[in-house]
Amino acid sequence: MALRDFALIVLVCLVWATNNIISKFVVADLAVPPLFYAAVRFALVALITLPWLLPMPRPRWRLLVVALLMGGGNFALLFIGLQTATASAAAVVIQVGVPITTVLSMVMLGERVRWRRGIGISLTLAGALVVMWDPGGFVVSTGLLFVVAAAFLGSLGAVMMKQMGGVRPLQFQAWVGFASFWPLAALSLWLEPGQVAAGFAAGWPFVAAVVFSAVVVSVAAHTAYYGLIQRYEANLISPLTLMTPLATIALGVLIMSDPFGLKMALGTAVALAGVLIIALRPNQVAPFLLAWRNRAE
Repeated sequence: MALRDFALIVLVCLVWATNNIISKFVVADLAVPPLFYAAVRFALVALITLPWLLPMPRPRWRLLVVALLMGGGNFALLFIGLQTATASAAAVVIQVGVPITTVLSMVMLGERVRWRRGIGISLTLAGALVVMWDPGGFVVSTGLLFVVAAAFLGSLGAVMMKQMGGVRPLQFQAWVGFASFWPLAALSLWLEPGQVAAGFAAGWPFVAAVVFSAVVVSVAAHTAYYGLIQRYEANLISPLTLMTPLATIALGVLIMSDPFGLKMALGTAVALAGVLIIALRPNQVAPFLLAWRNRAE
């Protein structure tokens, strides 16, 4: 890999990790309702990518379902989870999307999983469980359960996306933004009274967060990433994306004072080892899913 491209993938991972911290800050510290935050973000994405919206790829019903799964559904659940879960823990737990994708690929795409990827699946799930469980009372964090649900929707959407093919990245971003905004806005109006006032109360930090997540993360970073996976093999690019959860943990500890004890360290090591094994033997949707999982986006 050229040094310039390696520097680019490092920058992309740092952007994704920074956005994870920013998203936690918006929904927890600024107290912006998560559905409202997601709706505003996707509204801006839709506006930026509007020139790529048409013509609409076919089959249209599948495109809309995939857009809602990987957009509104995935991000809504993730932001709800980040209200109570730390960004560091969420960055580890959301890695369960990789083995979930592998299993769904077996069921929906007829892929075969050999023993090495089976070990990777087991390690990732075991590591995530270590992070999720509270050893004092063996109670699973509600916030992290929302993160797991977000990972499942993203994985399902990625596998369904693979069954389509031929959709350009910016065109897909346009439809994710357009299709996700309307249900998220409706749900926010229904379930989050006072959301607009909360957004205004958050002020410029909220505006800056939305612009960063929509412009820098969704448009710039993802366009750069998709260019890299077109130039290099997936088993070279995919493992490098593990810099995102590691950077998220580091930023979470340094900036958000996230706890990082022995349990967190052990769970992180085991989960990321499992993801690495799977990434070195990627399935058909691994590069696409790894990008979408890490951009929490």
